[in-house]
Formats: sequence, C-alpha cells, structure tokens
Amino acid sequence: MSNNLSLNQEQSWRVLRLYHIYRVGIGMILALLVSSNLDTELLEMAHPTLFRNGSWFYLILNILIIALVQRPKQLAQIFTIALTDILLLTGLFYSAGGVPSGIGSLLIVSVAICNILLSGRIGLLIAAVASIGMVYLTFYLSLERPAAAAHYVQVGALGALCFVTALFVQRLTLRLQASESLAEQRAADVASLETLNALILQRMRTGILVIDENHRILLANHGAEHLLGKTELEGKLLDTACTHLVNRMKQWLLNPSLRPGSIQPSGNGHLIQPSFTPLQRGQKTHTLIFLDDVSQITQQAQQLKLASLGRLTAGIAHEIRNPLGAISHAAQLLQESDDLQGADRRLAQIIHDHTLRMDLVIENVLQLSRRRQAEPQLLDLKYWLHRFASEYRSNAGPDQELHLNVTGGSIQTRMDPNQLTQVLNNLVGNGMRYSSKNNSIGQVWLELYRDEESDLPVLEILDNGPGIAPEQASHLFEPFFTTESKGTGLGLYISRELCESNQARLDYKQRDRGGSCFRITFAHPRKLS
Repeated sequence: MSNNLSLNQEQSWRVLRLYHIYRVGIGMILALLVSSNLDTELLEMAHPTLFRNGSWFYLILNILIIALVQRPKQLAQIFTIALTDILLLTGLFYSAGGVPSGIGSLLIVSVAICNILLSGRIGLLIAAVASIGMVYLTFYLSLERPAAAAHYVQVGALGALCFVTALFVQRLTLRLQASESLAEQRAADVASLETLNALILQRMRTGILVIDENHRILLANHGAEHLLGKTELEGKLLDTACTHLVNRMKQWLLNPSLRPGSIQPSGNGHLIQPSFTPLQRGQKTHTLIFLDDVSQITQQAQQLKLASLGRLTAGIAHEIRNPLGAISHAAQLLQESDDLQGADRRLAQIIHDHTLRMDLVIENVLQLSRRRQAEPQLLDLKYWLHRFASEYRSNAGPDQELHLNVTGGSIQTRMDPNQLTQVLNNLVGNGMRYSSKNNSIGQVWLELYRDEESDLPVLEILDNGPGIAPEQASHLFEPFFTTESKGTGLGLYISRELCESNQARLDYKQRDRGGSCFRITFAHPRKLS
C-alpha cells in the first residue's frame, strides 16, 4: 500500500489507542447484553446463537489485538485491524437481524474512526466494505425473512451515510493537518526568531541587563559582561556585581527625567553610559538596563579637541616661541651675571625652567598636529627588543637597570618601528622614574610572550615603583592629565594613540605586589593591512 497515514505517527498511535478502547467497550457491552439474556428481549434476533458467539469473539479478538498490536508502524497493520472490525460488525449486523438491531450505527462510527487513521482510497474502501456488507447481508436476510425486504431504503441510507462520513472525516482531517502544519511552521518560525534574537542580543556591543525587584539579574548578554568586567552575571545580585550601577538606578528611580551619569566600573578603560526602562512582565515590574560604551565617543571628542588645539598651536607657535626663546635667553644671561645675588639667581633659574617646560608642551602639541601616518613593518619582536634593550642600556645611567624576559620562540607582529621606539622610550622612562622613588636603583622589566587565549603577542612593561592610585588609573590616558608637577600629561596619551594607529592596544594593570604594569597587545601579523 502506497498511501500514508493521514496523521503523523504519534497522533495515529493516540487515535488508534482510542479506537482500541472504543472496540473493547462495544465488545463488553455486547458481552454483557448476551450474558444477561437481554438480547432475546430487546432484539428480534435472526441467529441468536451466532450473535452470542460473535459478541464474545468480538470482545476476545479485540483484547488480543490490543495486547499484540500496540504501536503498529505499517499501514497494512492498521488497515487489517480496521477491515477486521468492519467485517465482524457486519457479521453481528446480520446475526442480530439487520437494521432494527442498531449495529449499523456502530459501523458508521467505526468507518469514521478508520478514516481518521487512513486517508484517500483506503479510507473509502473501508466505507465501501461496510456499505456492501450491509446491503448484501440485508439481501441474504430477506431470503430468510421476507420482512427484511422493507429495510433496503434504510440500509441504502446507512451505506450512503458511511461514504458521507468517510469523505467528511477525511476532509476535516486534511484541514486539521493543514492547521497543524501551519501551527508547526509558525512555531518553528517563532523559535527561529527567538534564536536569532538571542544571538543578536548576545552579539550586541550594547550591554543589556534585566533585573527584578530584588536587584537580581535575570538576563545579561556578553556585551554587559564585557563592559562590567564580570562573567556569569545571571542569577547574581546587581549590588555585588556593580555598586556604581545600583547608585545610578536609585537616582533614576528618584527622578526618571534626569540622565544618569556615566560610570567606569572596572579598570578596562570603558566609560559606560547607563539608561533604564521599566519592563512590565505580568504582575511583576522588572527593569531593563542598557549599557553603552561611550569611551570611543569621548576619545573622538578629545581627538577633535586636540586636532583643533594642534592647528591653533601650529598657527601661533612661531609667535609664541620667539618671545619664549627671548625670555629663556635673557634668563640664561641673568644667571651668567656676576652681580646677580643668590635669591635672584634662583628666580632666573625658575624662569628658565618654566620656559623650557612651555616649549616642551608646545612641541608635544605640535607633534600631535603633524603626526605622520604609521608605516607598519613585519617585526620579529624578540630580536627587536634585544636590540632596543641593548641601545637603552648603553645610554642609561648607573642607577638604572633594564631587564628583558622573552617566552617562546619567534614572535612577530606588524608595527612602525620608529613609533614603537617612541612608545617604549616613554613607558620605560616613566617606569625608571617611578621605580627610583621607592628604590635606590630604578628597574624596569620587559616581558614578551604570546597570549594563550587570543594567540596575540603581548609586551608588558613593569616597574617596582609606588604604582598608580585607583582613582587616577582611569584617567591615565587622558590628554593633559599628569600626576607630576612638571609633566605635560601627553606622553601616555600619545603612546596609546601610536599603538592604536598600528592596531595595537595599550592598557594599564595594577600589579599585585606593587608597582605598575603597562601592557601592549600587538596585532596579528596577518590581520594588519
């Protein structure tokens, strides 16, 4: 048989289970009827003995079918069960006396159930067997009992009703199938959209948090975990994950019209702008939190400001440097005068020092405005750092020591060697200066290795100085920010800019044992174009 089941396998098994229960129930009713001798009182039996034996046979056979055939996997098995049921019922229809017995109604119910399980011509074949069986057996009864000849119209109606029932049930089953297929397709589309939404949510750079009334985090995407510097936030309390964010949320609850202030929860350089939205979920009110990284926007604003300042300085540098040079030269002449007293000589020295500092500030700002484009080259960092350390040691003082430690073999990247030299001179110089504050000898360690997770070259510049205060660490790379009275505040900013122009990353890490650590994460040699 080439026809398939009208329903899927699981649905067919459920309908077949109900069909089994229905047949056993009919068999039990018939067995009870013949056991109590009500059949002889209620029905005008044509063959009472045959009816009694047939009723018991119908019950026992259906019990055996249930025991032996629970989950048929082939269409032929279901067709055999249905055909056997129809043939047995038509036999009972004959032995009970035909139409007056009411067995024909049971045949219609069986035809309806069979057409739920069997589609197309097979279902109509079952209806045809039932109709032909009733007509033929009525004809046979009319030969034995002339009164049965008056039942042809009723038998014809029952036969027609079998076909109508079969067609109606098949049409209804097809519609149910179409509705179910549409529902499954819509469910699959919804599931696909949910998966897509979850993927988009996780891949978004904007951090998203959902918290309940008790500040417990119900949802956190990767962006939120990255910005907050935390992992596995779901299920944790926001109060322990980020107290700064809790304070901003309290301010928002007091006055939702005010824009919350930005926060910087970790030392990863991310400046975060939070925004809050109430989220109604049934009877509960949750809070939806968006976290936007405004570090790049702030950095772009600083770059525009510095570019404007650079152009302004470039325009007036000549006008400033000429009188500045005259002041510096005059201060030097005053210092060389024999008539100048000690206090006045000190004042002249102060004038000279500050003119030099002003000239250095102008030079640094000019350097920003006319900074040349990076020209990355393929560098073997191990070889290059050995050469850099050798040159630095040759020019360093006796109270300065530079150590170099390289892990692994050849480590390559692409970077402008001149700009890398400028960055390392600045970072090593700062490390030596801070190290000498705590020790008699200034020491700096250069450690080169390859990161295990990202497989990128990493260079750490470490010192054993006093370190940087946590409240100042977040401002280290801002222009004109300095912790020393004589600093310009542009050295670290320029160093980070030079690294980023070569697709490298410069970060500051506090050392556990004291001191500072500046980490340069270089680009992969094949990723830089």
